[in-house]
Amino acid sequence: MSKKDDKDLKAVEPAPEPTNAKVTNAEQPKFPKLFGLAMLIGPFVWLAPAGNVRNTLLPQYFSQIAPNEKVALVALLASVSSIVAAVANILFGGLSDITRTRWGKRKPWILGGTIVESGLICIVANIKSIWLIVVLWGIVAAAENAVAAAMVAQEADRIAPRWRGTISTLYGIGYTAIQLVAMIAAQFLGKPKEGMYVMAGIGFVMGIIHVLFANEGSNLDEPREKFSWSSLWLHFSLPTKGARDYWYAVAGKLMMVMGGTIATAYMLYILTDYMHLGQQTAGKTLAEIASINLIFGVVFTAISGPIADKVGRLKAPVALSTLLIGIAQFFPFFAAKPWTILTYAVLAAIGNGVYNAVDGALNLAVLPNAETSGKDMGFINLANTLSQISGTVVASLIVTYLGGYKAIFPASFLIELVGAILIFRIKSVK
Repeated sequence: MSKKDDKDLKAVEPAPEPTNAKVTNAEQPKFPKLFGLAMLIGPFVWLAPAGNVRNTLLPQYFSQIAPNEKVALVALLASVSSIVAAVANILFGGLSDITRTRWGKRKPWILGGTIVESGLICIVANIKSIWLIVVLWGIVAAAENAVAAAMVAQEADRIAPRWRGTISTLYGIGYTAIQLVAMIAAQFLGKPKEGMYVMAGIGFVMGIIHVLFANEGSNLDEPREKFSWSSLWLHFSLPTKGARDYWYAVAGKLMMVMGGTIATAYMLYILTDYMHLGQQTAGKTLAEIASINLIFGVVFTAISGPIADKVGRLKAPVALSTLLIGIAQFFPFFAAKPWTILTYAVLAAIGNGVYNAVDGALNLAVLPNAETSGKDMGFINLANTLSQISGTVVASLIVTYLGGYKAIFPASFLIELVGAILIFRIKSVK
């Protein structure tokens, strides 16, 4: 063979597989279809019910039972939830890593968390005590994050590198498609109690379907780790060794989601108090925003994952989509008109679609240790959950002290810009 032929052969050799993969490409030659369907509906299990109750139905409920305190109450709820989420993601992710049962390591936490989350949402719907609602919602947040931490760790456990992009795209489509549930929630602004029942039912049914499709088997044959301080530290501590890019990914996600949440968490009040729309018109606009998020989000999620796989780029799509979400904020800032919020929704939906398709694969690529994937993915999901909740707190402070709802939009842009810069700082992934 000539030197030229040898050079050409090397040029077409596939890139080496990530060293953090538990399943190799050779061991998984066919795409796991049922698992793909399980991840597609995954966000409907934990985020759709809790997120829509937290962002739409509970704010409306507060406006009915404590109208003069509604902004502060939403922020209080978010503060308590963020503290719980900070602990729950790491705790339940680490616990699922060391769980050994006939049903596997992730399924018990997914199913148990789903039952607790759905049940408590139904209880909250029947309570008028603000403090009891806040306490119970803290437990809902713990259950929500137990589900999320165990669910995303399944990808690291069971998916070969060749299919990670596709699985990430399916999960991203599901993440975007929960706008269907947002559209349903918007129909219950006049009856938030009934809406909470519906959200709880959706989460419970989807949780059962998810674990059936994922079909996780027994892991009793996996070695049990003996208790030691070093083992405890490994499974519940912050990852440090070889974790530079991992932490840039975590910080980038924190900023990206926080920037988007600042606007979406108070979207109902932006429409009613900033744009001065009536309740009926506001409900119609929320449904229109949900439709835009669904259509544009699903389309751009579906096409972005395969394109990213084909061109071999993960970092740039994630960073640029983060920046686009920030740019979208300028429209409602310059004019308090319904068309500006819809334009914002289109651009943000495109950005979220691209982001959701590729971000999951980027996260898997920067995991520092395959043996602690549940805990490490828990930190990443913590950034997702914590930023949603802390974004609500930040938005409350902006509204109260920095010029009202209009000031939300430039603040969101600056946060998204920081997120894009942090993602671009990742070196090990193109």
